[in-house]
Amino acid sequence: MRLSELKEGQKATVVRVGGNGLLRRRIQEMGVVKGTDLYVEKYAPLKDPMEIVLKGFHISLRVEEAADILVENVR
Repeated sequence: MRLSELKEGQKATVVRVGGNGLLRRRIQEMGVVKGTDLYVEKYAPLKDPMEIVLKGFHISLRVEEAADILVENVR
């Protein structure tokens, strides 16, 4: 399942970070790597961007960027 498909309040584990070179690297540098647990805090009023919480801090990602991140163990 893609991260962009999660609803507010859902938790999941990162399986793979896709995308092209620089964007992929930047997302990984922010801590979004394989095996990381994350939580979807909220979406902006127009559903873009989304705010996720991982490793104790908040990150905002565009839904387009989140679509390149695959997750599992959705709860």
